[in-house]
Amino acid sequence: MSVRCDGFVFDLDGTVYLGESALPGSVEGIAELRRRGKRVLFVSNKPLEPRTKYAAKLTRLGIPTAAEDVITSGYVLGHYLAQHQPALRYYVIGEENLRTELRGHGLTILDELDGQDAQEVIDPQGIDAVVVAFDRTLDYRKLNTAYQALMRGAWFYATNGDKTCPMPGGAIPDAGGTIAALEAMTGRRLQLLAGKPSTLTMEVALDRLGLAAARCMMVGDRLETDILMGQNAGMLTAVALTGVSTLADVAAMATPPTFAIERLSELSALVE
Repeated sequence: MSVRCDGFVFDLDGTVYLGESALPGSVEGIAELRRRGKRVLFVSNKPLEPRTKYAAKLTRLGIPTAAEDVITSGYVLGHYLAQHQPALRYYVIGEENLRTELRGHGLTILDELDGQDAQEVIDPQGIDAVVVAFDRTLDYRKLNTAYQALMRGAWFYATNGDKTCPMPGGAIPDAGGTIAALEAMTGRRLQLLAGKPSTLTMEVALDRLGLAAARCMMVGDRLETDILMGQNAGMLTAVALTGVSTLADVAAMATPPTFAIERLSELSALVE
């Protein structure tokens, strides 16, 4: 079976690359799609780096990419908040690159490291919204500050909800665990998720592609984020069995993806 498809949105970790290595078939697969005139974008739930660095990494791995062809959950959240809640004061459980990204959208980011003692907790009453992200520097101080602010009514947002992040040698904890902890402690529920499977991410991606959803394909390794997001948007979908999902997982789905592939080089034979 082949389908008509003019635009592709690729997940990165576990789909295009793993760690510092391109996954087998990804370089030649994406090159062939581009050669045939297909439009290509890349989407990552990881807000650890600016889009320029993701583009540079892809280019280094043999997939020439411009920064404007990369969408991160941090970029999507900053874009949305700048349009809808630009005047709030935000407390971020996240790393410095995310805070820089959000400031780049004109947002006010409260940070203990800005002229204050790193061990001093910001007054939660001065926090209007808490943003939770993948944070390898997470500690009790950050968790407590977010908890106190949420208990005082702060908005509750997140860049992404992934439980783990795939890495060479095994997955590591991601933002999902932090979100779950704060929800359990406060009795609150997350109010806005920017990253996959949020419709916010795909709205940005489809606008960038300039194509109707039905003419595009979402390609990723996670059924509960990548594939669900594509399906909700009305896109074709392909699960890459190079990351966390297996054929058994696909078989258990009520609505499986359009395709299941072992490597990205298989895509060119599946589309017109």
